[in-house]
Amino acid sequence: MKYLAIFDLDGTIADTICDLGDAVNYGLEKLGCPTHDYAAYKQMVGNGAKKLCFRALPENKQDKAEELYLMFKEYYSHHYLDKTKLYDGMKETMEKLQNNGVILAVVTNKPEDAARKIVAKLLPDINFLCVLGGSDKRPLKPDPAAIFEIYSLLPDEEEFFVEMIGDSNVDVMTACNADIRFIGCSWGFRGREELEACIRECNRWLYSSIAEKPSDIADIIL
Repeated sequence: MKYLAIFDLDGTIADTICDLGDAVNYGLEKLGCPTHDYAAYKQMVGNGAKKLCFRALPENKQDKAEELYLMFKEYYSHHYLDKTKLYDGMKETMEKLQNNGVILAVVTNKPEDAARKIVAKLLPDINFLCVLGGSDKRPLKPDPAAIFEIYSLLPDEEEFFVEMIGDSNVDVMTACNADIRFIGCSWGFRGREELEACIRECNRWLYSSIAEKPSDIADIIL
């Protein structure tokens, strides 16, 4: 049996919150709206850029969500790697998994073009089967459509043991909806408490683990 590890990106592979926050704050300032600190943005991300922009607006300005999203998208396309960085130990973890024959993929709600550029820049020596992000081609997580799309790229004659790795309730629910195992990343944007609460709610304790640091992911899978 072979192994397939499907990673979330934001808050799992890389700390992207500063660049995301800066991009939204840029648009908010243009609209004359109050901005937010990075800690606040950690509670807003997870459901795609459009939802992030909607959540960042004051209630009386939420009709400006599409306008804010377009400004965010333009700014972020030039600044997505200003402050973004891999979590310590993630590169070595990916290398260990790859060297042991684990097939790697990324599924994120981040816009797909940005996601692919970030992964290629931060992990140029890792051969991902695919990087799937937010687009009009498929629904966002927690819908499992992207997981099933990855399955279509795998050889039919092989049987795979599949793990979803992520840092938020969205990733827990994605794993549950796809009926695959889950590894939670306690260092991410939402933390252990949210992960454990969602695992309990989804009744997934028998199919879940919590990693305290990136190297734990390789230990759990291998």
